[in-house]
Amino acid sequence: MPKEQLRYDKMVEAALRGVVRSALKQVGMAGLPGNHHFYLTFRTSYRGVKIPDYLRSQYPGEMTIVLQYQFFGLDVTEEQFSVTLSFNNVHERLTIPFAAITTFADPSVNFALQFQPVTAERLDVEEPQPAPAPGPRPGPAGGEEKRGEVVTLDAFRKK
Repeated sequence: MPKEQLRYDKMVEAALRGVVRSALKQVGMAGLPGNHHFYLTFRTSYRGVKIPDYLRSQYPGEMTIVLQYQFFGLDVTEEQFSVTLSFNNVHERLTIPFAAITTFADPSVNFALQFQPVTAERLDVEEPQPAPAPGPRPGPAGGEEKRGEVVTLDAFRKK
């Protein structure tokens, strides 16, 4: 029987997703300051993602949205955020769980986070989970799924 371990990897993931949550909460309350803008990439098939069917069929794996000039009604909870964006001059409401996010970037300050894929319904730091088996995992359309990468904050600091 394997020894239980502290899952620092899951704790770090939860903390970094908290950075995204905090940034979105601040923007939801006060708007985007200065030149800040966000690129958020998320898994469109993740449980709890609510997007129009035509967007899901256009982006069956991942989709990137930009929060910069025209976004409306940004609402942030502990588990997800919702925002209204314009697609071909049609306003659409999107709801995205934080666990569905694979990349968050704010190019105005050269800051980005890339997350490990989350396979559970929600990110859970209390219950230890077995590590995934090594090797490639099947992805969309029979290809290989991209694995997350560890991103050091030093890579994004101005020198």
